[in-house]
Amino acid sequence: MTNPFVRIWIHCFFGTKDFMPLILDNFKDALLEKIKLKFENEFKCQIKNISAENNHVHVLFLLNPNFKITDIFKNIKGETSHWVNLNNFIEAKFTWQKSYFALSVSESQIEKVNQYISNQSVYHTKHTFQQEINEFAKKVL
Repeated sequence: MTNPFVRIWIHCFFGTKDFMPLILDNFKDALLEKIKLKFENEFKCQIKNISAENNHVHVLFLLNPNFKITDIFKNIKGETSHWVNLNNFIEAKFTWQKSYFALSVSESQIEKVNQYISNQSVYHTKHTFQQEINEFAKKVL
């Protein structure tokens, strides 16, 4: 093999500051599209799935190894919060939590994670985002 082959799937999720319900229906789809385009156009990361609830976003993407995850999230969260505030979608100031979860996903688990992200609205009828974070932390820590 003459060129390196890197294929790293990442399931990430990040929340609004203090988990406030700031992602409203009137701009949720546009926000997800903005995030998706940033991943794809600026960082050349392929998006498999993306969804949002009122206080967080989940993304399953193929990492471009030319970029650090920290740089990707700093840029995406900074630019999208600026965009939301510039467009006055909500009365409060929109900001993201500084933290985020980013976990690698094996090829054999891609469809399972994809379904999990697709079913977020059902999942969150019984679980809060904080409970979701706690469940993930127990599994990986």
